[in-house]
Amino acid sequence: MASTIGIVMMMMMMMVPLTCLASELSVDYYEHTCPHVDSIVAGAVHKATMNDKTVPSALLRMHFHDCFIRGKNKAEKDGPPNISLHAFYVIENAKKALEAICPGVVSCSDILALAARDAVTLSGGPSWEVPKGRKDGRISKAVETRQLPAPTFNISQLQQSFSQRGLSLEDLVALSGGHTLGFAHCSSFQNRIHKFSPKQGIDPSLNPSFANTLQSKCHIENKVKNAGSTLDSSATYFDNAYYKLLLGGKSILSSDQALLTHPTTKALVSKYADSQIEFERAFVKSMIKMSSIINGGQEIRLQCNLIR
Repeated sequence: MASTIGIVMMMMMMMVPLTCLASELSVDYYEHTCPHVDSIVAGAVHKATMNDKTVPSALLRMHFHDCFIRGKNKAEKDGPPNISLHAFYVIENAKKALEAICPGVVSCSDILALAARDAVTLSGGPSWEVPKGRKDGRISKAVETRQLPAPTFNISQLQQSFSQRGLSLEDLVALSGGHTLGFAHCSSFQNRIHKFSPKQGIDPSLNPSFANTLQSKCHIENKVKNAGSTLDSSATYFDNAYYKLLLGGKSILSSDQALLTHPTTKALVSKYADSQIEFERAFVKSMIKMSSIINGGQEIRLQCNLIR
């Protein structure tokens, strides 16, 4: 996910209740109505990735956002935490190709779920069967992107945000591993490297030399629009380096560091740092669980940036 990515709470009363209803979805949902959906979406993702190596992280982040809020059209994708989601065109291109052969059949939400899977696979990560059958939401407001967990969240806030969507601490740690792909703008972590507290300029949980590196990229009065840092040392390759760096005091976001402040999440960070296989197994399980959140969608959009 660079994305991050910010991602909560107070607006849940305004939302259709979100529960994990995987039984309403099926990996064979389009078997008879649009049997080539997987390959068409994969083709669009592959073409875009060949031209821009940042596409996979953007697609993964978009899917995360889509699962946490109501839909995706111009209002939502232009919300504050989503401004950097520059790869929306990939979803629109895939939708256009699908409309040409099976019009009005495949939802934008399903396209995004497939694209996120393909983004991980193309980056050297695992593949999995994506349950399909989502409908697209009819409500999408830029203000609702503020529900996304913020990069400054502590473990209690993260736990609350995820649990409101039926996701556990185990899901939180596994899905956070999506930060192995991605980039964070300076504004997402300035709080850790400048004026951390009245007595400390830098977050003491940061490795000092790493903190100095971040400061060199993000000056206290940063004016560079695209300044920032990759979220791990292999930002275009899907691996478990994120967890290793986290244990070494080289995490970027406060919300990443928060995973070490709870015994359950800290143990999982260590587990995934030790085993790429265990991380990938948990990531796939949590991705399927997250993507099975039902958002109350009612339609199949003909264009992903427009509500009918």
